[in-house]
Amino acid sequence: MMNPIRLGVLGSTGSIGQQTLDVARRHPDKISVIALAAGENVGLLQKQKAEFNPRFVSCSSKNLVCGNSVCLPLEEMAIHPDVDIVVVAVPGGAGLKPALAAARAGKIIALANKECLVAAGEMLLDEAVNNGAGIRPVDSEHSAIWQCLVGETTKPEKLILTASGGPFRDFSLERIESVTPGQALAHPSWKMGKKVTIDSATLMNKGLEVIEAHRLYGIPYERIEVVIHPQSIVHSMVEFADGAVKAQLSPPDMRLPIQYALSYPERWSNTDLPRADWPKIGRLDFSAPDLSRFPCLKLAIEAGKRGSTFPAVLAAADEEAVNLFLDNRIKFGDIARLVGKTLEEHNPEGSTSLESIAAAETWARRRVSELARSL
Repeated sequence: MMNPIRLGVLGSTGSIGQQTLDVARRHPDKISVIALAAGENVGLLQKQKAEFNPRFVSCSSKNLVCGNSVCLPLEEMAIHPDVDIVVVAVPGGAGLKPALAAARAGKIIALANKECLVAAGEMLLDEAVNNGAGIRPVDSEHSAIWQCLVGETTKPEKLILTASGGPFRDFSLERIESVTPGQALAHPSWKMGKKVTIDSATLMNKGLEVIEAHRLYGIPYERIEVVIHPQSIVHSMVEFADGAVKAQLSPPDMRLPIQYALSYPERWSNTDLPRADWPKIGRLDFSAPDLSRFPCLKLAIEAGKRGSTFPAVLAAADEEAVNLFLDNRIKFGDIARLVGKTLEEHNPEGSTSLESIAAAETWARRRVSELARSL
């Protein structure tokens, strides 16, 4: 019997982190949780610590009691020689430095942070290639593409990313304009964190995923398509040169792509994961997204095509705008307006580096706050 995977979970108290630990509970013979890192939710981290008894812990809160565990900064945790796989589920730009550190250390990275690939994807992937690291996508869409490509020897002709359309896919432009945070957080298919749920409602989430897919699989933007699929059963599709299309299908549950990122190339039995009831599902619908009602998708793809620090500005501006919306300081429709205006004003300087990315992100967040005050 092989030794258990020694797992580090960065962002253990968030939605992805908690679902990762659900997978670990199901497979105690295959996974040993040795490192847990959280933000401010020290109460939940303490409960996780009591259950899994990790060797290393990290928390933004100063109230953390390390006890029998060793307190380590995120980057040290990500590169520790006793960590085999590091799950990067820290939200926003905070995930970039530990992800880069893990790549330089040659780790297997189960990546659940969109901003890493959006803002600094080329840098992260270069570090992974140069240091023998492995990047395994946790997003359901990119995991689906990855699973469809296993065993294939030729590059795909097209990638088709599916989107549920969020809770407002049938809303008029007027109704979308005035939706509340409570309405936007009521996702019809997925259990996710607040930021990702709002991004799903604006379709920004899908735009960020287009940029990620371009970076991960080297496919031109013109050959990446987005379709609305309200049942959330088909998680993405891959079209090949002969016209054949592969799709990965399953009920919407993030534990499946999380588990695959940990178990690859094996598939572990897990009776906790739901099975598809095909007669009950009955039908699978697909339609084109309406960019007039969901302009964030178009903004994201345009930023990706422009490259440089535009994707970093896109991600940071969106993060700030979503926070303002959740605080009831702007309307839902203002998210796209603020992101679009910030992208219009952005003027990249010099080559793309960690410093230029950080500076662009800082500027974008500040500019969104300034613009919001004049609405």
